[in-house]
Amino acid sequence: MYNSGYQFVGMHFIWWFIWLGLIFWIFATPYNIPGQRKKKDTPLDILQKRFASGQITKEEYQEHKKILRVV
Repeated sequence: MYNSGYQFVGMHFIWWFIWLGLIFWIFATPYNIPGQRKKKDTPLDILQKRFASGQITKEEYQEHKKILRVV
């Protein structure tokens, strides 16, 4: 039988798709890496979270927000 060495050409393309998909998955998937630097919350972000969780009232929120806007 004549064997030209091209019998696995289709499998070669499949492996390229697998490797490219794996590389895309590694870099495009958002996840937290231990020790990774994270953006720190601004004081306004913390204030909004406290208001959303019910730790402070609307009046306290508005008062603190005015103070933070001046600074």
